[in-house]
Amino acid sequence: MDKIICFDTSIATSNMGDYIIAESCNNQLKEILLHNFIIRFPTHTPIAHWYQDFHKTSGGRYDGEAKYKFIFGTNLMNNNMCIPTPLWNVNLFNAKMAKDAICVGVGLGSVNKRPNLYTKILLKELLSSNYIHSTRDEKTAEFLRRIGLRAINTGCATIWSLTDDHCAKIPTKKAKSVVFTLTDYMRDEKLDVCLINTLQNNYENVYFWIQGIEDYSYLNSIVNTKNIKLIPPSLNEYSRVLSFDIDYVGTRLHAGIKAMQLGKRSIIIEVDNRTSDMKECINLPTIKRNDIPECLDKMIQSRFVTKLNIDVKSINEWRQQFNEIE
Repeated sequence: MDKIICFDTSIATSNMGDYIIAESCNNQLKEILLHNFIIRFPTHTPIAHWYQDFHKTSGGRYDGEAKYKFIFGTNLMNNNMCIPTPLWNVNLFNAKMAKDAICVGVGLGSVNKRPNLYTKILLKELLSSNYIHSTRDEKTAEFLRRIGLRAINTGCATIWSLTDDHCAKIPTKKAKSVVFTLTDYMRDEKLDVCLINTLQNNYENVYFWIQGIEDYSYLNSIVNTKNIKLIPPSLNEYSRVLSFDIDYVGTRLHAGIKAMQLGKRSIIIEVDNRTSDMKECINLPTIKRNDIPECLDKMIQSRFVTKLNIDVKSINEWRQQFNEIE
């Protein structure tokens, strides 16, 4: 039995989307994780203090014994990792435990894609030079290649199961109900109200999933929620509602991907670079936020086929590095 370290984005998170990412990474790596001892560390908070490496009972004592160290993907990297609140909370002083880590569908949060000197030094110290890294999109893969690392665009691990056969079972026409999301930190009150009104005009039942910690407060501040059914911030509760005859429409990327995983028609509203970058690579069913007034009603009423360009060859190339995955 080997020791495996997983840097898990769902620990200490305020965003349920991180649970969707972690769930998918666990499923895609199950052949490795199932029969080994897994040690999980957070990405949102510091892993440990540097002096804990010297203590015999610290979890960090296993960093040199781990067969693999996987980083579960999200917007973990930035062109400037020397910022007060990095999504991957590491620095040159506590980087030892994460040394030789392997990316699993990791993405880039910054608009400027060129890393500064500190970031180059830090990521070269952290990320494995022995394995190919899996990135969420081509821009992130190119970002890592500039640093001198090997990277391949596999897409986020959440989309690896969305093959042609899977997507062929997703309905092409409108359902009776809809579940939507909003993004509290990417607000546009006028367009978000337009989104909600459009959904209420098109569906018999309208559900709202609280994916982020401030999403409900934002919703409550812009509309009367009397006729909107609330889904608690629980992945199990969200999955239960997705068993209904229901569509997904909303600004939360991974809520839409989870809906597609469970065979539901989805329309994802583009509000940041993550969705647009993935749209460019895999043809996600999206519309731009500014197009809501003119295009959303038409898209809901239309029939459309969900067909994603999943690069199965690249996914298999990355997976075949590990003997446990055939």
